[in-house]
Order: sequence, then structure tokens, then C-alpha cells
Amino acid sequence: MNERRQVIVVGGGLAGQWASIRIAEAGHQVQLFSLFETLRSHSVCAQGGINAALNNKGEHDNVDQHFFDTITSGCYLANQPPVKALCDTAPELIYIFERMGVAFSRTPEGLIDQRRFGGMHHRRTCFAGASTGQQLLYSVDQQVRRLEAVQQIIKYEWWEFLAIVKDSDGRCCGIVAMNLRSLEVRAFRADAVVLASGGMGQLYAPKTTCSVNSTGAAASRVYQQGARIANAEFFQFHPTAMLGTDKTRLMSEAARGEGGRIWVPRQLNDRRDPTAIPESDRFYFLEEWFPRYGNNVPRDIASRAIWKVTRELELGINGDDRVYLDLTHLDPTFAELRLGGLLNIYRKFTGLDPLTTPMEIFPAAHYAMGGLWVDFDANDRGQLCPDSPRNHATNIPGLYACGECDYAYHGANRLGANSLLSTAFAGRLTGDAVAAYINGLEHSSDGLSPDAYDAEVRYQNRINHHFMHANGDCSPYRIHADLGELMTNNVGVVRDNGPLDSAIGQLYELEQSFARLKLGEVTPWANQSLAYARQVFDMVKLAQVVAFSARARDECRGAHYKPAFINQLSDDILTHHEAYELDQKHWQENNEQWLKTTIADYHPEGPRIRYDPIDTCLIKPEQPRDYR
Repeated sequence: MNERRQVIVVGGGLAGQWASIRIAEAGHQVQLFSLFETLRSHSVCAQGGINAALNNKGEHDNVDQHFFDTITSGCYLANQPPVKALCDTAPELIYIFERMGVAFSRTPEGLIDQRRFGGMHHRRTCFAGASTGQQLLYSVDQQVRRLEAVQQIIKYEWWEFLAIVKDSDGRCCGIVAMNLRSLEVRAFRADAVVLASGGMGQLYAPKTTCSVNSTGAAASRVYQQGARIANAEFFQFHPTAMLGTDKTRLMSEAARGEGGRIWVPRQLNDRRDPTAIPESDRFYFLEEWFPRYGNNVPRDIASRAIWKVTRELELGINGDDRVYLDLTHLDPTFAELRLGGLLNIYRKFTGLDPLTTPMEIFPAAHYAMGGLWVDFDANDRGQLCPDSPRNHATNIPGLYACGECDYAYHGANRLGANSLLSTAFAGRLTGDAVAAYINGLEHSSDGLSPDAYDAEVRYQNRINHHFMHANGDCSPYRIHADLGELMTNNVGVVRDNGPLDSAIGQLYELEQSFARLKLGEVTPWANQSLAYARQVFDMVKLAQVVAFSARARDECRGAHYKPAFINQLSDDILTHHEAYELDQKHWQENNEQWLKTTIADYHPEGPRIRYDPIDTCLIKPEQPRDYR
């Protein structure tokens, strides 16, 4: 056996726990850091399911079709070798979860049941009622606890990651973290660090389905230390989020997959009770505009359609930003069995029953396709090399990233129900890559001088002291509220360069406002305002990357929608074939961003944006989706 080394994993969700298991099973000790109990990680909130081409519905589904759907939903903007490996491995992952005890919903024959999600032609999504993420996370957590019992994994819950530590060669050799109870700032040595810290939906708060801990602060901190961020402009807005005064809550895509229908009254300002509006007076706009997919169109298309109906056609419920998601026509027993968790959330927070009254929903920020740039290793046939230390490695040696905080699998728009799949797959792949990386190291971090660790601890303590004793007039809570409103209005579902320029200027102003910070709390024990203020600062820095990336990409692609750059070729003048050929030639010759990944490098004055080509060795790209 190779020498046992120390590895740090930051994040206790599905990706972080899978990485921890694989590293520990390779014989190394893992220190697992989490902001809270790992069972509260955001993976637990995923409702609808996890994709795998099992073909349990007899629809001739296969992994090649899953691969094709994933690549095309992402508008060809994902590197194809790792995506192909993701889809190939999906059935195996499902059966591993089954052996771990996940209570997947079943068909009458006893097979794992599957349903359809947006962007799919087949029923491919395996599910456990409407609480799939919870079931998957709990099963993996049991395996972590098994390894924890023998000291192969050591948990540090209620600790917040603050920074990585680098040696004299620029290699990541540990982290500095803060105990959220005692506020102790401490350095931890490691031969490799895995960041599995989740998404950044709180940039859009409160109009986001993400947890209050989905800040993206950890990714922002390593970005400010030199890690690259890729495709930050691509942010998925879930079309069906329940409205609320505190936050929006996800009404899973499973509701549409099981037969839910989205509609508004055809007549402007029709204020009748929805159950009193006859079918002839209902506008099922997704079914009329997209007959091939109906209510199962990809999420970006559904969100923009809802935006058009409410903002442009002004047909929202009572003139507001709301449309109906209707389940009242479904069999109640069937709906309770398949969507019980979702139904109970709506009942709890509105007091209404979705089985008798249509739900009122609107798009909300949901999932970041972009994240930390990570590498991959493939052979000349486009097959991923599974044991390569390059897989999921960032540009900082020794630092890896996996889960929603990386950019690897979704391109410009994530296929529904691929998130749980990608987090589990990425966690396993990262664990194997880290083990390979460690096996190639000549020296352990144990022999390094303590100077770099001590210096980073002193620096982080100075930041804490500055924040706690600042005596200005700016509350971090007010700054966060302004950030969410700014991002929602200017960098949201529909984008334009004018508002994006304004957003960039306002983000600089928000950053400068931290010079006038006032926490109003100086207690040295469990100071929540301190941790929150630090997170908000790093969220502002991350929001700058999103805004700069969106401003730089002058095209419509996936979840990034700029109406000013829709192709204007007219089908009335050109045949479909002629228009296709001209579109293809135009995009390849005149658009520098065609099939390119956006790369953001840190600079004190603002992100530096450039583009890297995509690996398209397996499926030939076609023209961009027609956004007209």
C-alpha cells in the first residue's frame, strides 16, 4: 500500500462525500469540512430525480441518446469526453445507490421507475418520490460514517473554509478555516485539497431556489487566489418556483414530467378563479409554442417563455409575474405517490392544495452551469482516462473541484436531473484523481515549513478584526439585498449590454461600500454577522465574474439570452436549408465565442476574460438553437 497521506475535502454534499469515500478507500485519511452538519448540505434539496439510461420503460433509451441530449441541451458548450463518461457510468451509479439502500420508486414489475424531465425524448429520470436528493445523500452519508468510525474520515462540522495555503512552488498544501462557534482561525495541512462547496444561487437572493448557504464564497476565495472560473455567465433559472416573501421554493420539474401543465388566462386581466376558467379560455403557451416537447421543454426555454408571457404579453395572473402550474387534472393517488414531498411544501407555505387549486409559479435562479475551471484527460478516441490525476484538477496544483462548484458537465444549460448525476460522478472521479495525484508526490506536506500556514492565519485574523471593528454605516444585510436585486434585474433571465454595463459599475460600488461596513456585533463567540459579512464580500467579487462574462459573450446560447444578438435571418426569404448553411458559416467565421469556454482570471481591477476551445470530438456541433 502507498504511504498514507492527508487530504482535505471542503463540502459535505453528494460530491464531497463521494470524493471522501474514494480517497479514504484508497488508503488516505480525509478531513471533511462543512459549514454545518453534512446531512443539511444542499444536495438534500434536490427533488425530481437522477438520470440514467436504464430503459426500464421500454422506449429504446440508451446512453448514446442520454449523451446526445446532454450535449445538445448544453448547446455543444461542454467538453465531450467527460460528458460521455458521465452518461456511460450513470446506470452503474444507480445500481450502486440501490445497493446502498436508496428507496427508488418502483414500477408494478419491481423495476426502478423512471419519468421524463425537460429536454428528453425518453423517460430516463430515476426518482425516490419527490425527495431523491435526500435519499441519495443519506445513503452516501452512511458510508462516510462507516469510514469515520475507523478514523479514515474525520469530520469538521461548523467550520468555514477561508483560504488555501500554497507552498513556495505554488502548490496547494492545505487550508485555513474558521470555527464558526469559537471563531478560532486555524491552518490544516494536506497533500491535496478538494473543493466541493456547492453553487452560488445566493447572488440572486431572495429570488433563488438555493439554500442560504449556497453563496459561492469558497469558489470566490480560491478564484481570488488564482484559480480560474469558467462559463460564469450561464445561470439556469428554474421555471417553476413557488413565490414567497422570504425566498422562492422549488416546485420540481417532476411536476411537469408527471403531467403538470403551465398556462395563463387568454384574456388580459382575467381575474376569475382558475378552476372557473374553461379550457377554451386557457393559454397553454408551452404546448402551443413548442409542440414537440410541450411542457417538457428545457428549463431555459420554459423560463424565457414565462418571461415573455408575463413581461411582454402582460398575461401574468392578475397582471403580475405569475403563471399557473396545474396538477388538478391528475389522479390524486398517483400525484401523492409521485409528488408528495413537493405537494406538502406548497401546502405548508401557501395553505393551498395543488390538487384542487393550480399552483402559482415564476422563474427563479436555480443552478450555476459555470464554476471553477477543471481539467480532464482523454485518449485519442475521446474516452476519458478514469485514473488520471488531471481529472477535475484546477489550474492550481494540488487543488481539485467537483460538484456544482465546477463547470465540467453542463455547457450552456444543464439537462434536467443531470445535477445529482454529475455531483455523484464528479465526486467519485475526483477521489480517484486525487489518489493518483498523491501517489505521484515525492514529499508530504508534513515536512513543509510552518511559515506559509502561520502567515495565512495572521492575514485571515486581520480581516476578522477589521470587519468586527469597522464603524461605518453599511450593513452586510443591506449590501446582500442590493446585490440580489441588482443581479436579478440586470443579469437575469433576459440580458442586454446596457444594463450589464450598469451592473458592473454598481458591483464596484458595492465592493467599495465594505470600506464603510458596520456589523453591529463584536462578540468573539459565534458571531454570525462576521461570517455572513465575509461571505457577502466574496459574493460581490464572484458576481463581478458573472457580470463581466455575460457582458463579454454577445450571443444567445443556452441559459445566456441576449435578444439583441438573435440571428435575424428570415425563413420567409431563405429556405430552411439555406438559412441553416448561412447560420453555420456566420457563427463559425464571425463569432469569436463560437464553441468556446469563457475563462475568467482574477485581477484586482476586475476579471480578465478570454476563451478556450471546446473538445467536440464525439458529436459534430450544429448551429445554435433558433431563439426567434
